Formats: sequence, C-alpha cells, structure tokens
Amino acid sequence: MTQPLTTLDPCRCPLCGQPNACGMATPGRVVSGPCWCTLVQFSADLLKQVPEAARNKACICATCVAASHTPSLEPSQDSLQKERA
Repeated sequence: MTQPLTTLDPCRCPLCGQPNACGMATPGRVVSGPCWCTLVQFSADLLKQVPEAARNKACICATCVAASHTPSLEPSQDSLQKERA
C-alpha cells in the first residue's frame, strides 16, 4: 500500500491514498443502487486503521478491503499445535 494522503479527500482511500470508487463521494457520478462499499463487510481491525480525521468521511478502497480478508501466510498458534500433535 502507498502512504495515506495528508489531506482528506472523500474520493480516496484513507489507508493507501488510491481512488476508493465510492459512489456516494464521487462528484457528478450517477449511481444506480447502493455503492459497493455498502455491500461489503469491513473488519473491526481494518476500521481501526483509518485515521480519526477520516472516519465516516472517506471510504476504504476495495483493494484494502480485499487485502484485509487475505489469510496471513504465517501459521497460527493453533495450526502449529495441531501439526505437533
């Protein structure tokens, strides 16, 4: 991910600074139906990463949401214990 922007732009992800494609924030965009961001789950851990100044003001982009759902490549403690048993 790139570094977040220093100024708040509701059309950019507050985590990576890339366009967030939010239909509710994009000026002049005509949206039929709800924006994609209203149809996905945002984990509590991901939402905690949003700077306080951007909370409820700028959407996280789909790339950051997808990355937050990607399983870690490091084995968990549970899987290590099961392998040893």
